[in-house]
Amino acid sequence: MTVPPHADCLPGPGARPLTSLAPSSSSSVRARRRDRRVYTRSHPLLFALLAATRHRPVTRIGSSVLVHGTDAYRQALTRIPLDRTAAGTTGGAARELSDGGLLFDQEGGSHRDTRRAVADNLGSAGVERLRPVWKTVLDRRLAPLTAGQTVDMVALARELAGATVCALLDTTADPLAVAEAAAEAAATAVKDHLPGPRRPGTRHAAARATRRLEDLLAPAGTGEAGLRAMLAVAAVNTTVAALPRAAAWCADADLWASAADDRLRPSLVTELLRVTAPSPLLPRVAAADAAVDGCPVRAGDRLILVARHAAHAHDRIPDPHRPAALTMAQLVFGAGPHACPGARLARAQLDDTLTALAPYRPVVARARVDRRAALPSWRSLTIRATAASLGPVETR
Repeated sequence: MTVPPHADCLPGPGARPLTSLAPSSSSSVRARRRDRRVYTRSHPLLFALLAATRHRPVTRIGSSVLVHGTDAYRQALTRIPLDRTAAGTTGGAARELSDGGLLFDQEGGSHRDTRRAVADNLGSAGVERLRPVWKTVLDRRLAPLTAGQTVDMVALARELAGATVCALLDTTADPLAVAEAAAEAAATAVKDHLPGPRRPGTRHAAARATRRLEDLLAPAGTGEAGLRAMLAVAAVNTTVAALPRAAAWCADADLWASAADDRLRPSLVTELLRVTAPSPLLPRVAAADAAVDGCPVRAGDRLILVARHAAHAHDRIPDPHRPAALTMAQLVFGAGPHACPGARLARAQLDDTLTALAPYRPVVARARVDRRAALPSWRSLTIRATAASLGPVETR
């Protein structure tokens, strides 16, 4: 990726430096080093650019504005009019690959109505209806640990996500086929929209992958195929990115005692979602002139909103005893009218996954980065139980 000459926008008067707020340890260093690999080996140039510019809340590079600061990120999502159909954004990709009218590219009242319908299905009652689906997958997939065998957390997360999506959308499609198709649709779409030169045929490949997913979830003519496909893409890819990375953090940083503690686990879940930041950056386009933390933004400027840095995932380790402020942690799910309606579902799935894993106190046996995935992810993350799992799990 070629970086054009640029000028940094100076931080605003209320800007705070990104400093580490939690003590480090050898286990946490090991955990962070492993987790960084999903960034450095899948998108090394993009990660290097983001790391190089993260020390300023806002940085302009040509017509792109990189937003790293906590307050600046929140401001960009809640105060700047956004073009939801622009090329290079999630909504733009959704409109190109389908017939439009989706959650990700709608405006105004239609956007609010669709978000409300999705949020209702993913509210407390909806999550409780879906919970037995993923718990069944967890029970079956983790059973080999009892016999001393290994388990691939990526394969588990893929089936868990596919089964949950199928139950949510009330379809009889094969969960693994849905998960595979959703991953392929996201991976090909990202190839077509990442900065830099595009390979010939990427747009057609993305369209084919999306149509395959739509056909699995809703036969042609239902009028809902596009929306169902985009919901599947979001749910599957964020789940497959988050669950294995969270498990690796617990194994490497020795967080299983907290995972087993009913009092600490809710904070641990929030902290792990903060540091894994399943969707680490949000590409958006400004629809009108504005300013972010004192940096002018012009209509048509591309906004790269770095959720990973806004939530301090890069410099503050997960600590269930001294968690980050909830207002900061929630930024990995967006903010204001752009908050993710699936946040409750994500927390419930991770909570149940940690509950199921904690008695085994697993360690990571092998890990391979997925270089094709749309989101920073493991291609495989193999775990095995330790001898400590044979006895009771200590809690603090």
